[in-house]
Amino acid sequence: MGVRALTVEGSQEPLSAELTEAVSPKAMLVLAHGAGAGYQHNNLLGISAALAGHGVSSLRFNFPYMQAGRRRVDSVAVATAALAAGVAEAQAQGGGLPLFLGGHSFGGRMASHAVLCSDLDVRGLIFCSFPLHQPKKPGVERAAHLVDIALPMLFLSGTRDALAQADLLEEVVAGLGTRARLHWLATADHSYRILKRQRLPEPTVFEEMAGCVAAFVEEVCGRAQGS
Repeated sequence: MGVRALTVEGSQEPLSAELTEAVSPKAMLVLAHGAGAGYQHNNLLGISAALAGHGVSSLRFNFPYMQAGRRRVDSVAVATAALAAGVAEAQAQGGGLPLFLGGHSFGGRMASHAVLCSDLDVRGLIFCSFPLHQPKKPGVERAAHLVDIALPMLFLSGTRDALAQADLLEEVVAGLGTRARLHWLATADHSYRILKRQRLPEPTVFEEMAGCVAAFVEEVCGRAQGS
């Protein structure tokens, strides 16, 4: 595994980024950060390292608000433009690798809007802790647009995620049919913290996520080759 610093050319300013490269990559994931922390947050670093061990390279970058040191997240238009720029950089770096798009929480939600706003050449979407609703305010409005997405989708969600009530998330994923699947991360919360006494130490949450992503990538790419 290797990590290289990059710059994503955003529409307003350059965005700091890093590419975590697998030794023999089979795909690349553009992995966007959540609302409260940037592309070098420990969770994203842990996910990226685990992905590299399973043959998936990943590109992480800052959204414009994070790059500028602002606390308020970007609008959908600004965030999706940044994601499109991230995909363009991944294409330039990937050497023809199949591309996937996703992210943690806010980043994943914006990724779902990005594929509807722009004609992005990605094979599928990967949602890490999709923020279905605000804490203690259950609802599915944030997922209403997902029915318009034709791409394969993978949801990775903790069983203690306060932003994704289990029955509601299961209902949303079921409504998307065969193009979507949901994997529950036992005892994990929205930030992947676990209940150590109730969960086996191996695999770690990040390793479990990476294994699911790798299997999803292989299935999607294999399906495309067979069509």
